[in-house]
Amino acid sequence: MLEGSVQRSGKRLRINAQLVDAASGQHLWAERFERPVAGLFDMQDELVSRLANTLGTQLVEAEARRAQRTPHPDAMDLYFQGRAWLLKGFSLECVTQARSFFERALEFDPGNIDSMIGLANVDTIIANSFTTDDGPARLAAAEAMANKALSITSNRAMAHLARGWVQIFTNRAAQAVRDLEHALVLNPNAANAHAALGCAKFYMGRAAETEGHIREALRLSPRDVETYQWACIVGVAKLLLGSDMEAVGWLRRSTEANRNFPLAHLTLAAALGLTGALEEARTAASTGLALHPGFTIRRFVAAKQSDNPTYLAGRERACEGFRLAGVPEG
Repeated sequence: MLEGSVQRSGKRLRINAQLVDAASGQHLWAERFERPVAGLFDMQDELVSRLANTLGTQLVEAEARRAQRTPHPDAMDLYFQGRAWLLKGFSLECVTQARSFFERALEFDPGNIDSMIGLANVDTIIANSFTTDDGPARLAAAEAMANKALSITSNRAMAHLARGWVQIFTNRAAQAVRDLEHALVLNPNAANAHAALGCAKFYMGRAAETEGHIREALRLSPRDVETYQWACIVGVAKLLLGSDMEAVGWLRRSTEANRNFPLAHLTLAAALGLTGALEEARTAASTGLALHPGFTIRRFVAAKQSDNPTYLAGRERACEGFRLAGVPEG
């Protein structure tokens, strides 16, 4: 049960909200919002988006507890364990463990849509890590799995998001935008869809628009477990724009939020290299390569994620930074 109260004192308005387990009466979550009365509509928008995202997290936990009463409780248990591994980060261990749990979940329940989406995400993550030469095959497998999920139900926002990520990394960013915008129609508070839109924009040569999308994602879900990914997306955009010091700031924010995201360390290394901080750059590169030893500049370029001239010019700057940081040519 969601309950709350409203208090007004002069020109200030305070709203208290709390989530309560209706069966036990236990308080699960509480938050206070306080703003000037003049900003009532802005406060209303913030309140709705914060509540929606927090309820999403709490309801996932409730569904996990409820899973034992589903026809395939083992499948749901395995899905949640796979999801937990992905939330830890994108290191080789994390994605390997996640794949194992999603595959086992589908053995119990071949129609488990959440696990299909999970597998699609795993293949997309591995392909975008630039550590293997089978990236195109993994992305094809990811798209096939996302399409399979959508063939079962077309109204799952996260399935559209999963397909959108594949399209972003296969030189179809404009097509991805349509899928991502549809995901937002289905779930207007999907902060990660806003973040994906920001990523799509720099592949389209419109990196200057990326930060705005990420700030919207952060407004909707400021404590999201994926904020480290979002900060990295802005860092990449700033690097492509030639704003290397701003890139360093965003990428440090990413690595501090989650140490298990190899691409953030490697992109930080490139940005630091371009600023002349070569010792720090090499340290960041070593950290990233320890998490994903297979990363090479050759694989990064061979991915051919976009043929937009503006993006390609920025990518060349990134490669220069990688070389200064000592990233292997491959």
